[in-house]
Amino acid sequence: MDHTLSHNAAPIGVFDSGFGGLSILREIRKVLPQYDYIFLGDNARAPYGTRSFQLVYEFTLQSVKYLFEQGCQLVILACNTASAKALRTIQQNDLPHIDPARRVLGVIRPTVEKVGEISHTGHIGVFGTPGTIQSHSYDIEIAKMHPSFKVYGHACPMWVPLVENRESDGDGADYFVKKDIDALLAQCADIDAVILGCTHYPLLMGKITKYMPPRIHVIEQGHIVAESLKDYLRRHPEMEARCAKGGTCQYLTTEDARRFSSLASVFVNEEVDARHITLAT
Repeated sequence: MDHTLSHNAAPIGVFDSGFGGLSILREIRKVLPQYDYIFLGDNARAPYGTRSFQLVYEFTLQSVKYLFEQGCQLVILACNTASAKALRTIQQNDLPHIDPARRVLGVIRPTVEKVGEISHTGHIGVFGTPGTIQSHSYDIEIAKMHPSFKVYGHACPMWVPLVENRESDGDGADYFVKKDIDALLAQCADIDAVILGCTHYPLLMGKITKYMPPRIHVIEQGHIVAESLKDYLRRHPEMEARCAKGGTCQYLTTEDARRFSSLASVFVNEEVDARHITLAT
């Protein structure tokens, strides 16, 4: 088998526990439309937000390995929970054994890099799932890059179900979004930037901007991650050369393919025809 051929035909893998990562994929494809992509949603086991570190790590590793088997040389964890609970272990412990030339990247670091450019007060709010908030991943990364900054986290357990049940325009969304914004801002009056630390949350942007004071900058991850990936490929021409450029996108899910396709189209604003897969446990 000619390995150079298989390397040259490698799509970029994009993984999420559920649907939210599609909001990242949509922005990546806007910025880098020329590449081939495979999106894998582990919807059968979603949400990851309430699961233990160990389980999130095991599930994420299974999905990363599956994408590697499909030829991916580069995988983006388009999931804050997986980035928080699994990325570092996979990068440090697993990649050296699987294939040191392959790469797995997350969504937290590029987001944190951007915060430094945006905030003037150094008081940062973070909305996330219970898992992301409890992991303190944003606090840890922000402390590394911006030691003087203070982070105020708030878990929003109702926001993902609102999006996935297509209630993001309903009155229930108004109630919960306002309640959570008020609770976050009650922690500190000087917060001037709020990270949407879950890839579902951009779909609630209409409600968020309605209740968030206009002086506060709301940080969405999609465009930040897309620009970060573009920069990464520019800085790593050896990896860029391995990425296939056919402008295609495949969708895989561990759930019912029809149900996934129907909801996924809400995130990517186009028809989705997903294929069901089973991950080895």
